[in-house]
Amino acid sequence: MKTQITRSAGVALWLLCACVAQAHEAQREPLLHPLFQDHAVLQRDVPIRLWGDARPGSLVSVTFANKTTDTRAGKDGQWEIVLPARPAGGPHTLAVKAGQDTHVVRDVRMGDVWLCAGQSNMELPVWRALDASNEIASAADPAIRLFVVPQASAVTPQPRFAGAVRWHVASPESVRDFSAACLYFARELRKTVDVPMGLIQAAWGGSRIEAWTSAAALRSGGGLDEALDVLSLHATDTAASVARWGRHWEQWWTRRSGATPDDRPWRADAPGAGWRAAPPVLGAWERWGVPDLADYNGMMWYRTEVTLTAAQAARAATLELGAADEMDMTWVNGAVVGSGYGAGEGRRYVLPAGLLKAGVNTVVVNVLDTYRDGGLAGPAEAQALRFDDGTRVVLDAAWQYRAARDAGEPPSAPWQAATGLSTLYNGMIVPLGRYGLRGMLWYQGESNTGEGEAYAARLRALRSDWRQRLGRDLPMLVVQLAGYGMPPTVPVESGWATLREAQRRVVAEDTRSALVVAIDIGDAYDIHPPNKQELGRRLARAARHVVYGERALPPSGPLARTASRMPQGVKVVFDDVTGVLATTGANGPIGFELCDAARHCAYADAILDGHAVVLRGDHDGRADRVRYCWADGPVCTLRDAAGLPAGPFELLLTPAEVPR
Repeated sequence: MKTQITRSAGVALWLLCACVAQAHEAQREPLLHPLFQDHAVLQRDVPIRLWGDARPGSLVSVTFANKTTDTRAGKDGQWEIVLPARPAGGPHTLAVKAGQDTHVVRDVRMGDVWLCAGQSNMELPVWRALDASNEIASAADPAIRLFVVPQASAVTPQPRFAGAVRWHVASPESVRDFSAACLYFARELRKTVDVPMGLIQAAWGGSRIEAWTSAAALRSGGGLDEALDVLSLHATDTAASVARWGRHWEQWWTRRSGATPDDRPWRADAPGAGWRAAPPVLGAWERWGVPDLADYNGMMWYRTEVTLTAAQAARAATLELGAADEMDMTWVNGAVVGSGYGAGEGRRYVLPAGLLKAGVNTVVVNVLDTYRDGGLAGPAEAQALRFDDGTRVVLDAAWQYRAARDAGEPPSAPWQAATGLSTLYNGMIVPLGRYGLRGMLWYQGESNTGEGEAYAARLRALRSDWRQRLGRDLPMLVVQLAGYGMPPTVPVESGWATLREAQRRVVAEDTRSALVVAIDIGDAYDIHPPNKQELGRRLARAARHVVYGERALPPSGPLARTASRMPQGVKVVFDDVTGVLATTGANGPIGFELCDAARHCAYADAILDGHAVVLRGDHDGRADRVRYCWADGPVCTLRDAAGLPAGPFELLLTPAEVPR
């Protein structure tokens, strides 16, 4: 019996040790970084950088294309190795061995790898693009491989992806939810560049450019020190950062243009004038049946109360608000408790100890909506306090609301996912490490419209920032924002137009960048135009010019070079014209404006003249600049013999040209 007990104990001990060992193995990082998986594409013709994790100090052997190279893991277990460049081809097998651990990756191709990044128009999947059913059914191409970076935000740089990742061979099953713009770009490019294509999608709808840029790059640009300091604090002391940002937000409200002295709606003792009863079900305010709110995009204040016992008030609690469309700032008893972004994301804010009190407690929520439906999601039961003992108290008073028209957009909390600072860079770009790339595609800007000058600086910063991390000479293809909205009947100022101009100017500064004009393939009624096939063709054309050296091929249609005053009118000369300039739907091109120094603009009549356009209009004599396609959703008809459109621009007039 004693022997049996001893053996049983020995078996139990062995099992315990085995379980501990297995748990330890499960906690260890994989030998290879998750980017290196079956069906991966590695960048051809450049040194191949591989990395991963092993036991500290262990010998790591890497075998690729029948050649083995050794390195050793550092004290932290991390290892990295650079293999010689290889030409396009495959399939290859990649094997890594460290001690008893082996990781084998099969069907690896050498080809060109592209990072496709931006907001919703880059994220828009094949199933939402034109002719989706046929495109999906015919999508099989073993030479195109797809990789989706999991959407994740972080306040500090992350070495790993937030979720599981895989490389997929292009097939009807794999392309359905993949970026249509990115896929159609690679498909078109392969008609002239017959190598495997690896596509990495890193996109987030509604994201601002600041979220995709590192904190160091943002700080060097100036103007964001306060927000970046709060972001740094958020990583170590969330409550302190929320309180500090709350003070910053409140200062913005009280100092904004048109602010009323002593108007502080977040205070528990705020006056009741101007507040109205909200429907019990809450939900989108556009659906409340209130005429003034039927098409309202802007800011809305909400407030309600909840009565607590002394015992409840003494407990740790979390405020649950359900979803808010699209950005909120929330106070309890006059103190900021949180801020979030995302139309479908529920808000849960941990309340600081001592904030709640016995009796009546006030909850105030400011919601900003900039597109379609907005507000706090219902039903009202979704708004509650949850205590640490599991009990839940629904906010028991009726909600009131107060619209804040013309308040403008408040500063976004720097930790917010899509609208914060560096959050998507930290969570989605940093995990890519220094994976070899051929170039990057950037389609973003809708969330930054109206910030033209600031956007120009941000785009320069992002380009430099990403090149520093991903490759110093990395080409960048920038999609200029497509048209959106109804055409104007008179010249107007346009936030979309100023951002397009910023994109044009920044690209023109850099020989390793190309602009892809999309003004003519937008949709007046849909911010997400579905014609991503033509966009893919134009992206591929730009890549052929700037990446593959086809310099005789204009990258994206006629490009305005100069505008000067001539005896016959104002002459605009274009470069990159295939054949001669042409127009559609009229005897001459439409969409040109002549503007004076005070930015008073008038439409101009235009006459084609080879590679130039001659303008005449009311502002001939006093014009100091020319604008073209200057509206959110303009009608503009100038193109060339290749059918490519001239893109939007603004040019200052130069002295008259000297005849040659």
